[in-house]
Amino acid sequence: MATTVVHTQQARQRRISELDALRGIALLGILLVNASVMASPYGSAGFGRPDASALDRAVEAVVQAVFVGKFYLLFSFIFGYSFTLQQSSAERDGARAVPRLLRRAAGLVALGAVHAVFLYVGDILVTYGLLLLVLIAARHCSPGGALRAAKIVYGCASGFLLFLGAVSLLVPDGESAAWDAELAAESRELIAGYRGDALSVVHTNIGQLPDSLFALLLMGGLVMAAFLVGLHCGKRRLLDDAGLHRDRMRRICLTGALVGLPGSLFMALADGGAFGDRWVLPGQIAGMVTAPALTAAYVCGMLLFLETARGRRVTALLAPAGRMALTNYLSQSLCMALVFTGYGLALYDRLGPAAVVAGALALFATQLLLSAWLMRRFRHGPVEWLLRTLTLARRPGTPLRTHVPG
Repeated sequence: MATTVVHTQQARQRRISELDALRGIALLGILLVNASVMASPYGSAGFGRPDASALDRAVEAVVQAVFVGKFYLLFSFIFGYSFTLQQSSAERDGARAVPRLLRRAAGLVALGAVHAVFLYVGDILVTYGLLLLVLIAARHCSPGGALRAAKIVYGCASGFLLFLGAVSLLVPDGESAAWDAELAAESRELIAGYRGDALSVVHTNIGQLPDSLFALLLMGGLVMAAFLVGLHCGKRRLLDDAGLHRDRMRRICLTGALVGLPGSLFMALADGGAFGDRWVLPGQIAGMVTAPALTAAYVCGMLLFLETARGRRVTALLAPAGRMALTNYLSQSLCMALVFTGYGLALYDRLGPAAVVAGALALFATQLLLSAWLMRRFRHGPVEWLLRTLTLARRPGTPLRTHVPG
């Protein structure tokens, strides 16, 4: 019996470490994409500079093909999986899960709103907080029901996106040219706004909120589908021992790569101008629709790697950053705002993609070191502690009140 208990505890710790390592990997991918967006007004990922060097164009293509659209879905999958762990935690504490989760949703929305207005308009936390309400409503569904719902949501969202892409190909050349001129004028306004003072930065962020909201609505269906897939996997506890599913994960990894890579490559080529301006939006949509397949390949490939001896060393490196993913996500935006906007150096549109990516990698390496240092001393990152306090309606570590019969 003692051996069984020890084995169960070790499996649970390994599972948590793997999830934290996946969060750490997702943080890197999200940082590379967000840094590109925060650095320049050009292109969907912040690139497409007319004076870009060959190196800059190569870096742009890699970021587009490998990172754009995939890692926020990876984070969404983990979010859905972690939802089941939060339910289990409430049950172990003898607490009601729904009030806790509603407070968590409110906390995410509040943090996201502040983040969007003052730091990065492309915030995802508001979307997560709102869609968490759907997970709460679906908390009692069966694993199979969650997976079927994910397929339906993905089908509807991808069908709508493909329809938009097809319609965009029918736009007359004259209207397309007028649209390009309008985008060029908006780019000049963004450059002036982000290079201004702090009030100018906030005003510019607020001005972009409608466009950001529209983009989040387009992505919301894919995010919800990833939530539901994570919910399915969490209800079945598929990551309790990922080694039991190696063959299935290898098949998913291969199939996901075969489906997802062509869409991502098409998106990168279209965004780089290989097919003309008319194909930029259809290329982006093709990348979005096929991104879930490549994300599934990433998840399975990473889990297979993390099971190896070298992977366990990588887990030890990444897991601390994943444990405080929310703090790291927000601090990434803070650092980039200080570099690229009028809050600090005002380098907006002054650095090429290669320099931006190099700086982002240096920032992530610093976060890995700081996260390891903090997690050796504290159980939670500062923002995680704040959100957990709100979720539990008490300070973390404070025992729940219990009724003692008189």
